[in-house]
Amino acid sequence: MILIVDLCYKARSLSRYEFVDPIAAIVKGTGSECEIVHFTELTGDLIERADRIILCGTALKDDLYARRIDLFSWIDGIEKPLLAICAGMQIVAAVFGGEIVPQPKIGLERIEIARETPLLGPPREIEGYHLHNFGVTLPPGFELVAGRPGSIEAFKHAERPIYGIIFHPEVRNRWVVERFADI
Repeated sequence: MILIVDLCYKARSLSRYEFVDPIAAIVKGTGSECEIVHFTELTGDLIERADRIILCGTALKDDLYARRIDLFSWIDGIEKPLLAICAGMQIVAAVFGGEIVPQPKIGLERIEIARETPLLGPPREIEGYHLHNFGVTLPPGFELVAGRPGSIEAFKHAERPIYGIIFHPEVRNRWVVERFADI
């Protein structure tokens, strides 16, 4: 089962239809089972039962997740595959000692994949849709996968299957979520 974590400002908000439900539809399209839970309702049992975890993005003005990083301390010990999208990437960076930094972007941008990974494949250029006010610094123990040090598009933990992407695959790159379902 893939656990999809809703990072929107409140459970069952309208933002869920834009940022969470499309991810769930992609996951279901792969034939995988999924369960959606709001980050404030997350339990150890749900985390334990999940085979993989996806932290979804959220709306531009929504930053409650960043003020509640304490609710995500469980990520530090996670060994199972985790995909952190946009706001999720910001959480992973903060949990592992990186910083959330101002970096507003809206729209399609070219993304240079610099390092081959099971998630994004070989080095090449792709287009991705951005909708965020913040980016991240590279946390200790992570490798830059796409972008450059001042504009990180994707990272991966050096030893564990933990991935962060700042762009929204539900808009332009569904294949990213499909590949994650197979990791």
